[in-house]
Formats: sequence, structure tokens, C-alpha cells
Amino acid sequence: MLIPLPTLVVLYVAFAGKQLVCDFLLQTTWMAKGKCRHDGWVRPLVAHAGTHAAGTLVIVLAAAPALAWLALVDFALHAGIDRVKALATTGMAMSEPRFWWALGADQMAHQLTHFGFVLVLSMQLSS
Repeated sequence: MLIPLPTLVVLYVAFAGKQLVCDFLLQTTWMAKGKCRHDGWVRPLVAHAGTHAAGTLVIVLAAAPALAWLALVDFALHAGIDRVKALATTGMAMSEPRFWWALGADQMAHQLTHFGFVLVLSMQLSS
């Protein structure tokens, strides 16, 4: 059975909205700067990735509660992606094009993660 296109769109828009809220509206200066430090970065990164996991959990519980474990996957992937970006941009000024390339790659990686979640959810919903 195929999942109706409107359902797929709603799921993807929910994840895109979650990305906006968690990465830009809920991310504090402590999280944003702290996760990029050479030491003491774990707590800010865990807090930030935790907001994403919570957002994913809300979406998944509404769509397919059996896939609640996707929140843990989101936590791990988001933390990994953000830490790689932090290491890649160490010492870069925001005025450098490479900084913005890294930020764009970071956001693309998160959106591709969400696309994967939508595919997994659609398989669950179609069974």
C-alpha cells in the first residue's frame, strides 16, 4: 500500500519545522557556543541534541508510536553531525565562505536525516 502524498508532505514539513524550532529558536547561546568548544562541549551538545530527540519523539508518537526509537537515532545523528561541523569550523570567522558552506552542509545533513525518518515512517504506516 502506498502512503498518500499529503501524509508524506505533512510528515516532512513537521520534521522541517522541528529543525527550525530546535536549531534556531530553542538553541541557546550556551548550546551554540558550548558545543563548539575544545573542552566542555559534551553537555551543551547533549542538551541541544536532546531538544531534537524530543521533537522527533513528538512527531513519531503522533504518526507511528512503535517507532519511538527514532528519537534516539535522531539524538545520535544530530549530535554527530553538529560535532563534525564544530570541528570543521574551528577557528573560522563567520565572514569566511567556508563557514557558510559548512553550515549549509550541516543543515542539508539534518534534512536528509529527516527524509530518512519520513521513509521509515511511511514503511511503518503502509504495513
